[in-house]
Amino acid sequence: MKKRILFIMSLCALVLYTSCESEKHENEHELAETKFQVTSPVRKDTLQSLNYVCQIRSIRNIELRALEEGYLEEIYVDEGQFVKKGQKMFKIMPMLYEAELKKAEAEAQVAEIEYRNAKSLADQNVISQNELALAEAHFNKAKAEVALAEAHLGFTLIKAPFDGILNRLEAREGSLLEEGELLTSFSDNSKMWVYFNVPEAEYLDFQTNAKKGDMNNVHLLMANGKLFSENGVVETIEGEFNNETGNIAFRATFPNPDRLLRHGETGNVLIDIPLENALIIPQKATFEVLDKKYVYVVGEDNIIRSREIKIEEELPHIYVISEGLEENDKILLEGLRLVRENQEISYDFLPPTTVMSGLDLYAE
Repeated sequence: MKKRILFIMSLCALVLYTSCESEKHENEHELAETKFQVTSPVRKDTLQSLNYVCQIRSIRNIELRALEEGYLEEIYVDEGQFVKKGQKMFKIMPMLYEAELKKAEAEAQVAEIEYRNAKSLADQNVISQNELALAEAHFNKAKAEVALAEAHLGFTLIKAPFDGILNRLEAREGSLLEEGELLTSFSDNSKMWVYFNVPEAEYLDFQTNAKKGDMNNVHLLMANGKLFSENGVVETIEGEFNNETGNIAFRATFPNPDRLLRHGETGNVLIDIPLENALIIPQKATFEVLDKKYVYVVGEDNIIRSREIKIEEELPHIYVISEGLEENDKILLEGLRLVRENQEISYDFLPPTTVMSGLDLYAE
């Protein structure tokens, strides 16, 4: 009985081994008949697009406050309205200041009469020159009081200091205002300042590689994912790095003729850096082992061998190669997981221009 059981077990093992060997040979035969796609690196001019989160600010954004206390008598504008320079915006009840002006004007008239009388008497040597000087000083003081009262009265009518857009109204008609109380904020949106932070290494690249000229044509990607119609210019760079983040702030100026952009928006600044005569390959032709990038290079004997490559720049769907490949090398494009080192393959060669045209590239 034991011999019979051992015989059956041996027979099963033999069948299983035969089946595995048969399947292995079938897979190897199948793989040998598979044709893989192979291409080559290509040299061409392309663009590296740097992307920075940004804050959008008006070139002038100010607070309008009451310069005098009193009741808010009239509001001539509305929230979100475009206002021209010199246009009336707010009126604070002026009666008290009108009365102060009239009083100052009356006192100035009295002082003027006293000065003229003193001058006449001084010309006749009736009074001294010191008394004449004192009368003149009183007259000048009275005129200064008139000017001050006129200024106070002028502060009761608030006008737009420049063309701009009104923000939320913080007070309503009839409100009792204190001196310095906030009425609204006011923005000049004819141009916008866009602030973004650049890491130290990229800042040094811009400065040392003379890439500053590329900063004269930057783009703004708005929050809705669309590009703003106007291009901007980087005009200033802050004087110090942020020690906590290692970044430095850049400021780009964008024209805003349609006043689409508003103070406080966010977006992304895009800066295109030209890469001339770059050696590029598709990203899908690479694989990674222990943080290093490799490709399979096909030799003249149709045997594939892995080769480490150095990445200079990473762009959408492509890598710019600095070391490891030449233009005449042939690299495996697809099926990287189906092959192994030193395997002989059969392949179809795809021209690199054909391969690149099928990718979503920012290349010229």
